[in-house]
Amino acid sequence: MAQNKLTEGKGRGRPRAYDPQTALQQALGVFWSTGYSGASLDSIASAAGMNRPSLYAAFGDKHSLYIKALEQYWEVASADMQAALTDPGLTLREALMRFYEGQLSIYFSGEGQPRGCFAIGTATTEAVEDPEIRALLSDRLSRLDADLEVRLRTAIESGELKSDVDAAALAVLASSLLHSISIRARAGKSRAELSELARNAVSVICGE
Repeated sequence: MAQNKLTEGKGRGRPRAYDPQTALQQALGVFWSTGYSGASLDSIASAAGMNRPSLYAAFGDKHSLYIKALEQYWEVASADMQAALTDPGLTLREALMRFYEGQLSIYFSGEGQPRGCFAIGTATTEAVEDPEIRALLSDRLSRLDADLEVRLRTAIESGELKSDVDAAALAVLASSLLHSISIRARAGKSRAELSELARNAVSVICGE
């Protein structure tokens, strides 16, 4: 809609319209490819089809833009995770495999070398020195552990897992597997190899 567009005058020509969400997605792609430190406002502006003043007016400085990109990434990734983990028609094994395969689709969504998880690939580096990024990353990882724990407790209640299983510890194991898969994707492992890794790990989680 018109109110969701940003406009920029170019000389005396007709103003060009920009979709903030599309521009943010382009910025995310630059950060994903180069990391936070390697991304410049010029490269982001070029990818988004905007000039630097327009980019700044729309999103703020580079740090603010990165935070927005990180939040957008988590929103999309979390929606896929929730869809898999909350589907009542899936067994625990099916839910976990859909969970991992959904994230693999994101990790292998770029052109060329697989990019892995945007958060793990970029935010973990910046979190060492940046308290805002560190807090955001910690919060999202905790939410992931909690979502997995809820699904595992449901499996315990339904008899899919033994009653004495430590759901919290198993949830951390399941989320840690996802982080490992992300890193291995960036290291060049094929999707087929990573799907097999997930299947083997899910068998362990399910006690098979």
